[in-house]
Amino acid sequence: MRGLMMDTPLLITEIMRFADKNNPDVEVVSVTHDHPRHRCTYKDIFRRARMLANALQKAGVKPGDFVGTIAWNDFRHYELYFAVSCMGAVLHTINPRLFPEQLEYIINHADDKLLFVDATLLPAIAPLKGKLPKVEQVVVLAGPDSMPAAAKGELTDYESFIAGQPDTFDWPNLDENTASSLCYTSGTTGNPKGVLYSHRSTVLHAYGGCMADAVGLSGKDVTLAVVPMFHANAWGLPYNSPMVGSKLVFPGPKMGDAATLTALMNEEGVTLSAAVPTVWTMLLAYLRQSGVKLKTLKKTLIGGSAVPLAMIRDFKLEHDIDVLQGWGMTETSPLGTVGSLRPHMENWPLEEQFKVRVRSGRGIFGIDMKVVDDEGRELPRDGQSAGELKVRGAWVCKGYYK
Repeated sequence: MRGLMMDTPLLITEIMRFADKNNPDVEVVSVTHDHPRHRCTYKDIFRRARMLANALQKAGVKPGDFVGTIAWNDFRHYELYFAVSCMGAVLHTINPRLFPEQLEYIINHADDKLLFVDATLLPAIAPLKGKLPKVEQVVVLAGPDSMPAAAKGELTDYESFIAGQPDTFDWPNLDENTASSLCYTSGTTGNPKGVLYSHRSTVLHAYGGCMADAVGLSGKDVTLAVVPMFHANAWGLPYNSPMVGSKLVFPGPKMGDAATLTALMNEEGVTLSAAVPTVWTMLLAYLRQSGVKLKTLKKTLIGGSAVPLAMIRDFKLEHDIDVLQGWGMTETSPLGTVGSLRPHMENWPLEEQFKVRVRSGRGIFGIDMKVVDDEGRELPRDGQSAGELKVRGAWVCKGYYK
């Protein structure tokens, strides 16, 4: 017997619709090459996403087509996140730091139809001219007045691309298992492999990040997404932020600039930020040198590589900021574990707490993990046994694209 509940699909479209109704005036702040501090709201983002969807449709993009982005974290890239996926196409976020040969391989492997490229990243695709036979159009993420001189008259700017389009769009009723975004990982043997996320996996992952013992994101937070939007969808922050109504701050091309990050944190009231350890090493050095203190930041989510004990200690003792160490992979969307403290640990001496936070953390509901020996037998969870880690769950990939 089946339960008598509505069969409402889990879609990124519903995150957009919910935020548009319930959190329309929450700010999205961006640093871009043409805006030192661009301000808009979720309502603005979703209105322009509808214009963008119309423009994409006019350009021939159909459900199932792949649209590539080579871009930093900012409002235009964010609009692509919703317009592309919610119209039934697939957003392919591309790491601009890859070698030209790898960029050529993954763009062609994904059969990207359109490419949206940040103005500052046009040099990354310059060596690929004539090598991308499936790409029909390159759009520069800029306005007509901020187009690089070399691109004027040759490429279309984003603002002109969406200009004059209706701000209404009839979003399709998609199956929740429809592919929504594609991210290639180079953490394997051979060529980079494509991890193809679905609407369902993305929504469930967004829910998981909001759980109190995971990232614990809420509408009271102001979130600075330093982790790139081309790195496993910025660890889900572009989705769970509008879900709960968290103000979202994007550093754009300044994600490696400590002075800019510090200013964004203090001036925008950031309470949560996420980045890899190298960013925080740079930031802590800048704070010590400048004497500036972080006024509002309460916790940092750090992943990508192991977090040094000294970094956890320095954040707490020098700035009273808690470090949440996360473990995951592009293949796990990426949240797998988060190093939050259990209630009885809250009163432990700080050094004992640090020893817990330096570990990879504990599981999030939705992820099942075990360690097995060479014969596939599960090993005890005793902190000593070592073997092969096996992971499964609702937001874990079951295979690579093609």
